[in-house]
Amino acid sequence: MKIMVFLHGTAIMHKAGLGKTPAERGKQVEENETSVHQYDTYVPVGDANKKLKKWQEQGAEIIYLSSHEDEGNVRKDIKIITNYDFPDAPVLYRRGKETYADIAERVMPDILIEDDCESIGGESEMTYPHIDPKKKRQIRSIVVKEFSGIDNLPDKIEDLIAYNN
Repeated sequence: MKIMVFLHGTAIMHKAGLGKTPAERGKQVEENETSVHQYDTYVPVGDANKKLKKWQEQGAEIIYLSSHEDEGNVRKDIKIITNYDFPDAPVLYRRGKETYADIAERVMPDILIEDDCESIGGESEMTYPHIDPKKKRQIRSIVVKEFSGIDNLPDKIEDLIAYNN
């Protein structure tokens, strides 16, 4: 069981978002708040690290998908997930002309969890909508509200597979 989780806006966020509502966090992104670009200070959205550990303990292979396109910023993502005790897992990112959908199609996760990208353009910025229709049938898409986290998703993998958005 492979679970691919988008990092930015889904599992981690800018530090100034702490104590804010998801809508306020999105507004900070739209207004280009300083900490949005301070990737080495990012924090978990809620208890995303604990939720992912629960799934990993049940045998799930976790794979992270980063919004970054360069190794330097991906190293910052790795530092954040390490510092906050997220499950050890690969962090994948776009290279060259590669899209998020290209990565998802290569990995073919059983479940893809991402946020709705509301503050940056919505569906056009998401992964699942751009996956080849034949491959989509093999991937369970779970979309959460941007900056709301994954805390409310089921703890048990079998319930996660059946989860309806």
